[in-house]
Amino acid sequence: MLTRILSAAVGIVIAIVVLIFHDTPYVLNTAVALLSAGAVYEVMKAGRCTGMKITFALSMAYALGYPFSIVTRYSFMVTMIYVILVFCGFIMKHKYYRYEKVFFSLAASLLITNSMCTLISLHILGGVNGIMYLIMGLCGAWLADSGAYFVGTFMGKKKLCPEISPKKTVEGFIGGILITGFLFVLISFVYTKIVSFDVNVNYFAVCILGMLLAVIGTVGDLSASMIKRQCDIKDYGNIMPGHGGVMDRFDSVLFVAPTMLAFVSVFNIYK
Repeated sequence: MLTRILSAAVGIVIAIVVLIFHDTPYVLNTAVALLSAGAVYEVMKAGRCTGMKITFALSMAYALGYPFSIVTRYSFMVTMIYVILVFCGFIMKHKYYRYEKVFFSLAASLLITNSMCTLISLHILGGVNGIMYLIMGLCGAWLADSGAYFVGTFMGKKKLCPEISPKKTVEGFIGGILITGFLFVLISFVYTKIVSFDVNVNYFAVCILGMLLAVIGTVGDLSASMIKRQCDIKDYGNIMPGHGGVMDRFDSVLFVAPTMLAFVSVFNIYK
């Protein structure tokens, strides 16, 4: 327990530092790049793909480099170069590389890196409210998980997906949805009273957004858990003792951040 608390404390301090300096050039990009590279490494290791040295090196380079191109006109070019080079490596090493592992590595790198980069896009899209968009993109994943755990501990009876995640319950799932919707409204209310006084909040849209992200976050969490079970591993890594690896903490974010970006691109939650 002490290890988990200390590990979480260190993670929170790092997150706060990044949020404080979020407007400093390349701070957020660097954080996203490191998280993307860590997650890509863990997934490729779980899929036993790190032995393909060319594909592995290109995937890590893409995860580290793409977040710095996301705000430029070269981002699509960077992605195309990465894909083409991966297949060039596949052609060169076709006797040793299996196509399913090449495609697994390619899909993992593209999905994880592009999903994590939506945090940068959220920050940009939000403008003066960019920091709130960024925080909500993270909270949408973690609040639902905490709410589901709390409700499930005290009220959970019916298992949600026992073969994938034995501890998740239907009651916890519903509780996480309701709690996230309520907390999104509360967070937005506090934001307008303490930080930004001239912002008008569409509380209905904010509540719907919170509940939607809770559902999507659960899908992300279960998807990552299913991969772990099929790869026969308990955690993706141990970079955070007691909490697992980067993927263990950000699996939901990979689904939540893009969903929030799509939502706020259509519905104006802050006016």
